[in-house]
Formats: sequence, structure tokens, C-alpha cells
Amino acid sequence: MHRRIIVPSALAASLLLAIPASAADFVPGSPGIGDSYYPTSGNGGYDVSHYDLRLKYQPATDLLEGTATIVATTNQNLSRFNLDIGLKVSEVRVNGRLAKFATSGSHELEVTPATPLEKNKAISVVVRYAGKPSEVKIDGWTAWARTPDGGVAAQEPDSAVWWFPSNDHPLDKATFDVSVSVPDGTQAISNGVLQSQSSRLGWTRFNWRSNKPQATYLATLAVGRFDITTDKTANGLPVLNAYSKDLGDNDGAARASIERTTEVAEWLEGVFGPYPFNSLGGYVPNVTSGFALETQTRPFYSPRQFANGANVSVVVHELAHQWYGDSVSVRDWKDIWVNEGFARYSQWLWSEKEGEGTAQELADYVYATRTAEDPFWTVKPGDPGAENQFHIAVYDRGALALQALRNEIGDEDFFAILKGWPQRFAYGNARVADFVRYAEQISGKPLAELFDTWLYQPSKPAAAAAAAAGLSTPAAAPAAGTSTGTPRARAAAPRTALPKPAQPKSWKKIAATNTVHESERHGAH
Repeated sequence: MHRRIIVPSALAASLLLAIPASAADFVPGSPGIGDSYYPTSGNGGYDVSHYDLRLKYQPATDLLEGTATIVATTNQNLSRFNLDIGLKVSEVRVNGRLAKFATSGSHELEVTPATPLEKNKAISVVVRYAGKPSEVKIDGWTAWARTPDGGVAAQEPDSAVWWFPSNDHPLDKATFDVSVSVPDGTQAISNGVLQSQSSRLGWTRFNWRSNKPQATYLATLAVGRFDITTDKTANGLPVLNAYSKDLGDNDGAARASIERTTEVAEWLEGVFGPYPFNSLGGYVPNVTSGFALETQTRPFYSPRQFANGANVSVVVHELAHQWYGDSVSVRDWKDIWVNEGFARYSQWLWSEKEGEGTAQELADYVYATRTAEDPFWTVKPGDPGAENQFHIAVYDRGALALQALRNEIGDEDFFAILKGWPQRFAYGNARVADFVRYAEQISGKPLAELFDTWLYQPSKPAAAAAAAAGLSTPAAAPAAGTSTGTPRARAAAPRTALPKPAQPKSWKKIAATNTVHESERHGAH
């Protein structure tokens, strides 16, 4: 028999480990995650890994009843923590035990668990809630749209608080199971793959799953009466598109655009690498808004996006976001260029592919037709400010920066960067500065000055800077839609400036998507 001898120092250490932390060591998590544009968005003290939402929605009354189970891990000793929700909460449980809760501000739910929560511990939070989302106004606006046959949650940068409790910021991404019960004859559309569908006593339940990390604003819910088309990609991914039964004159154009989703995604895989999620698709509810949104795996499109006919360019834009914005998300909302500049540039590349104007011609046209006095140039895509987060300059000037980069480093390195970036930061978050460093790493060139000129200076880059970046008014020849070789060759070739450059053939279709992320909260571009 062996006896264990504990020396005094070891005994003291073991006793210290056995003593629980004092109440003073537990503090409330912050009511915001620290975003520079939206200080109250998100919360501190924990990281969510999964949301399980079990919902019941009545289209006739707009009543939504929900039970949300949130699986998370604490990242500090917590005496209290916040969730973001605008609907009325009736009960909260933490780790199975009833918790106290109170509301503050416009969307903060302050939860005090029965026992303080230790750092680095797994926790479960169950929230029961109900309300009419269309009656919830936060800062005077809503992300919930009522339709003649239901309702829709889709908006940027916030939409979750109208239909489920969350840590509402792209920094805290999670997987989702969304189960929605609606009256028979009505469908519920959400993200990911439809796992199952069943009916009982006049109600039909739809069970959706997103198995890759997803930002809360990219979660969507649409309830109504839809025509649904399904298919599979060559790689076996399920494709589901949904169209409101009441799209009127926009129905045919919407279908002619969105039914090309698989084709566009396959082309984008050649540009950005493998598609990052478990399904494809899009949906068009009967809403009066005019914007579109890259809701993960299943973009939202307003019918008005197709008021002038089919427009595949908007599908290109929203699908490009699946890589740039959804898989790789912003760390802070001021980093919006890593979403929008690339989605706009993907439209320029599609134009190039379709023979309707090269990216170079589109860049030349933007640079030449915006005078130095145009307020367009005062918006800095690299940090536009919350009021200009979706300004057209973030899109067009943001795409100009990418064309300048392409001309500076050449196609081989440029397209290696476009494909490598979504792999390097897959399912995570990144800043503009991270992209600059990555581009320098791949190209082996110092690029800080180039990005400062095109993303951060509040003025039109001078003609000399434009020429150095291969951007100028188009040459007298060739005609729009043709190519003169590599970007470097075009940049080096002598240019005979035209007073008014020719408008690329694709310009009107691309410009028709300028309202792509226009919203009540942010107004027009």
C-alpha cells in the first residue's frame, strides 16, 4: 500500500483550486460587442455556437411565438449577460434553471442566471417569447415586412431582433436549426437545407438547417404562399428557389434571373473557389421594398429588382456575397468594403465574361464620368461611416480599388488572391487591413499606398495616380466589350483620351442594382 504525501506548498495549491471564485470575480457582460458604427449591437461575455429556433407564425394576425435554445460558451466570469431581442419575453432558463430577466434600451434583454457562470464553460439558454414583429420599431424602423399572405425578416445590418434572441453581430457566428409551424397551404422559407416537412391538425411544420457558421443578420424567415422549384447542382448540392404567387408583371423576369443561380454559382467557383455552404437558391416574396440581400444560402430579392426585366447581375452580386460577406464576414461594420467592393467587382467580371464590357472599361467609365467635384469621391470605402455604409461609392469606388490592384500586380496574382482569401478566412471574420496584408503577401509588393489612394482619401485620385494604376478615360479604340490584352498591357499602352467615354453595354444592368442594399434605415445611396 502506497501513501501519498502532500507537501505544504502542494496542499496550499490544491486548496486554492478548490475555493470557488468570489462574487466579486463575476461581472456583467457588456451590452455591446464593440462595433465602431453600432456600439449597442451584439453583446460581450459569451460566444454562441448554435441556435435552435422553434417557431409558430399566424399570417392573419402577424403573431409569432417562439422558443429559442442557444448553445454558447462563456469567455469571462459572468454574473449577468445580454441578448438582443425586440419581442416580449415570458421566460428564460439558463442551464435548465429559471433565470431573472429585465429589458433595457431598445432591444437589450438582461439575463441574470440563478448561479453565476464561470469562464470557458458551455451553457444553454432557453428563451420563450411572442409578439407581432411588424409592431416592433427600433430607432424608428423595422426589418420585418408584412406581405399579403405572411411576413418576411430580411435586412442589413440588423434583422434578428424582430424574430429571435441572439448575440446580434457578425463577430459571433453560429449554426442554425429553424423549425417553423404555419397554417396548411402556407410555406416557411429559411436558410440552408429543408430537413423535413410534416402536417398535423391544420398546421405544417418546416425544419431548416444551416450547418456552417452564419451571422445573425444573414438568417432569414419568409412565410407566405410560394411556388417552389428544386434541383441539384452537378456536385449534388440542393437548389431551392421560391417565388410569391402574387408577383404580377415581375414574375417572369424574376424567374428568368434566379433560375440561373446554379450557373452563376458554378462560374463564381472558378473565380472564388469552392462554394462554401450546404445549399443554393433564392426567394422573391411579395414585398414593396426595392433591395436585395445576401441571406446565407438563399438570397432575398425584392420584386422591384426585376421591374425592368431579367437582371442576372443582381444574382451575381448576391451570390458573390456567399464568399465575400457570408463565409468571410466583417469584423466591424466599418469593414463593409470587404463585402460590397468584391460583390460589385464580381458584376464587372460577369460583364467581362459575357462580352458586355470589360472590368477595365467599367473602371475607366466610373473614373471618367465622376467629376472631381462629385460628392461620390468624399466617401471613403475603407471606412465610409455608418451614414454612408451602403453609399454607391462603397460599391463603385470599392470596385475601382480592385481594378487598380489587378493592374498593379497582374492577373495571375490578382485571381490567386480572389480565390485564396475566402479559403484563408473561411467561416470567420476579417478587416480591410487583413486583405491589404494578404494581397501584399501573395503579390510580394507593398500596396498600402495604392489602397490608401483608392479606399481612404476623401477626394478623386489625381490623373497621375489613375494612370499609375492603369485607370483613365478609355482609349479611342477598341470598342466597348473588346479586350486589348492583359491589364498591365492596357495600363502601359498609350491612351488617347475621349471627352466622354463610351458606356459599356452592361452598365445599365449593373446600375439597376445600385439600390441592392437600400433600406429604410439607411435611405438611398
